[in-house]
Amino acid sequence: MDYLLTSGGIQNPTIHKALREMLGKSIEECHAIAITTASYALSNGLELATNFIQGKDEASMVGLGWKSMGLLELSVVSALAEETWRPVVEKADVILVNGGDPLFLHHWFVESGFDRLLPQLTGVYVGMSAGSMVLTPRIGTDFVGWKKTPEQSDATLGLVDFSIFPHLDHPQLPDNHLQAAKSWAEILTNPAYAIDDATAIRVIGSNVDVISEGTWVQLR
Repeated sequence: MDYLLTSGGIQNPTIHKALREMLGKSIEECHAIAITTASYALSNGLELATNFIQGKDEASMVGLGWKSMGLLELSVVSALAEETWRPVVEKADVILVNGGDPLFLHHWFVESGFDRLLPQLTGVYVGMSAGSMVLTPRIGTDFVGWKKTPEQSDATLGLVDFSIFPHLDHPQLPDNHLQAAKSWAEILTNPAYAIDDATAIRVIGSNVDVISEGTWVQLR
């Protein structure tokens, strides 16, 4: 599976073009699956999930004009027979994963077994914020919110070898400035990027490159 890891979704023509190239065909020909599990751990999670599903985000991923759209809720997968959901996911051209709390999302990736299935899929994974961070080795202690235990680690899936500080210099997130990102990266031992909402990181096999019309910094 190839990965397009964004901070704020498909924000601009450059990221949109990169997505089309990764898909290898038009968006109108592609079948998509949306996952909004990460949203539910936040105080406004129901609103975030609804906006995502309805394509009402600032930079919609669901509303791009896909041929079909399915919704997969990871917190119920473990209670379902595999044949009710896995074939549909395996046939999807793209998996769209919303933002929210990355550790809550990580918990349900593992609990559902989706973390083991994901590397076997042949489509494109598009993450937004927490949906991108969950694939990294660590999110950094600054982003530890939801905790399963008081000793909750900041470790996540490690399907890519770098960490992401999202929403750099976002006007509604005054703490997400470059100095904060540099401090965040100091405790990490792997490569790390700070990216704004006009930026994405594309991963195809072992090749990693940055797609941007905005601001990004490689910190490690």
